[in-house]
Amino acid sequence: MRAWPKDGIAFGGDYNPEQWPRSVWDDDMRLMREAGVTFVTLGVFSWSWLEPTKGEYTFEWLDEAMDLLHANGIAVDLATATATPPPWLTSAYPEILPVDHDGHTLWPGSRQSWCPSSRLYRELALSLTDRLAARYHDHPALAMWHVSNEYACHNLPCYCDTCAIAFRAWLEQRYADLDTLNDAWGTAFWSQRYTAWEDILPPRRTTTFANPTQVLDYHRFGSDTLLGFYREEYEVIRRHSSQVPITTNFMTLSNFRLLDYHDWAPLQDVVSTDHYIVDSLEHPRAELSFHGDLTRGLAGGRPWILMEHSTSAVNWQPVNPAKAPGQTVLDSLTHVAHGADALGFFQWRQSRSGSEKFHSALVPHAGEDSDRFREVCELGAISARLGELLGSTVEAEVAVLWDYEALWAMSGPCMPSSAIDYATAPHTFHRILRERGITCDVVHPSADLSRYRVVIVPTLYVVSDENASAIASAAESGAHVVVTYFSGISDLDDHVRLGGYPGAFRDLLGVRVEEFFPLRPGEVVPLSGGGTGSQWSEDARAVDAEVLSTYAAGPLQGRPALTRRAVGEGTASYLGTLPDDATLGSVLDEVIALAAVTPAAQTPPGVEVVRRSSSEGSWLFVLNHTTQEHEVTVTGHDLLTGRDVGPTHRLAGLCAAVVREA
Repeated sequence: MRAWPKDGIAFGGDYNPEQWPRSVWDDDMRLMREAGVTFVTLGVFSWSWLEPTKGEYTFEWLDEAMDLLHANGIAVDLATATATPPPWLTSAYPEILPVDHDGHTLWPGSRQSWCPSSRLYRELALSLTDRLAARYHDHPALAMWHVSNEYACHNLPCYCDTCAIAFRAWLEQRYADLDTLNDAWGTAFWSQRYTAWEDILPPRRTTTFANPTQVLDYHRFGSDTLLGFYREEYEVIRRHSSQVPITTNFMTLSNFRLLDYHDWAPLQDVVSTDHYIVDSLEHPRAELSFHGDLTRGLAGGRPWILMEHSTSAVNWQPVNPAKAPGQTVLDSLTHVAHGADALGFFQWRQSRSGSEKFHSALVPHAGEDSDRFREVCELGAISARLGELLGSTVEAEVAVLWDYEALWAMSGPCMPSSAIDYATAPHTFHRILRERGITCDVVHPSADLSRYRVVIVPTLYVVSDENASAIASAAESGAHVVVTYFSGISDLDDHVRLGGYPGAFRDLLGVRVEEFFPLRPGEVVPLSGGGTGSQWSEDARAVDAEVLSTYAAGPLQGRPALTRRAVGEGTASYLGTLPDDATLGSVLDEVIALAAVTPAAQTPPGVEVVRRSSSEGSWLFVLNHTTQEHEVTVTGHDLLTGRDVGPTHRLAGLCAAVVREA
């Protein structure tokens, strides 16, 4: 086996030699050396090449590719190729195909055409995994195993009869008996009481709204089912390959929400993820930073691998803008700033055909004589210069809580407003703090909160008693806790906590809410002292809290909108609405001052700063996301230019500095 690249930030991406004639491969090696590529992910979608018919294996092409990469000093992250079945498999076993919400079979012709619960599919996939692990476990190019690819990207949820049977088994394990299930699902409502397990179905299309807890449990079931599949592939690999690390690539970006990665992360030898810029978002680069912090939270604060991102445009948005010159480097360094120790792209060479032929790549259609490839080579050289910060961690004194179960439940049927999205509040708080040079960890509510000075609890709609108690204990111990609207409302069965909202946090906050007044899209409510609130408002009473702001007009005029309460050594603030950026910034400025949290550096708007540190020193990432030149206060040695800087440093638009601090 080969050690994972350690001389610099590992740099590379998906390599698909099977898409190209053998005559291209030698040119690939030449260009990889020129670009500074140190690793590739190999074989992700190659099942039909490895097993062209059932039981007939053709590994010779993969042998040659592995040998060629080894000869050129490139480490291989070898995929199990089980993400997508070959055509012979779905033709022979059409029962493995997934079924959508309306009962329509999803036919082959793209990718992930398999039911997550199919035992038959798993056995065939595990057979291929076993063959690969047995053949390549000691290959000198092998540095990592890559199980499947982007689980649940296209085939979850599945509503087929196979999933119905598996769902019942999952429910029996979770609840043990039907009385417990009926209580958890609240089946006394609408005559839904179950008297036999076989009567239970997935939440398929029905006459009106599905049972919310049934929908929530189906999310849990889907995530657990695929995690079980991952475990099986992991165990097959481990029988042959005891030392090589194993991972699967998560998708920690805004528009993917189907797996609870907090359950998956402990089973990764190293956490890896894919992230792509979603240009339709109002603040796409702020979202990039958020999900870097989320991935780091999943990794327990340790460095992680960016398995895929794009050099420029993607292919799957309604409009796919190209990145401006410099943004390939800047986006990549933003990921490194937030904890990535490897930079991978999809893919090495831009495809000539297929659904992703217009997805950008390290080698574009224009070839090596192109500005994009020259920027790729620049990034490869930069990656090689950043080896000294490998293993360093990101400093953060603020936690933003993120829970996939709360997201699933809040996205369920019959909410007070379908116009609010779970991610809006956490993204907004994170963005406002980022603009102030404050780095956040994005962590699960069950994380150890004792090391944080500030804990943000945004739209945590469902929460366990234990996690609610831990949040209160953090405030008692000196943390400054900020809770938003629509938090603490329900328990883990999605049963409303009675006695007044915000339920689990009512006593902590000293606030009691009698009724929700959600706002329509585009509607705002004025706040006393200036500013506005959007998304949400509510009829609240300050039982034991200081009122910081009230609603200045409308049916709730004079009612508390923002409150704060002293709790032990800390405080607990409550926001019953989503303030505008300026107002929220003022609120957070007060909280930060109370907590004595200081920014990584003072910067102008649009310039992001993040500090990574280790016992060897600290490195300040200065990331200018604007097109204008800006001056920042920083002293040290810039690893990108090789020059000493300070006490100030002028940074051109869409450029970065990585400063080893004096």
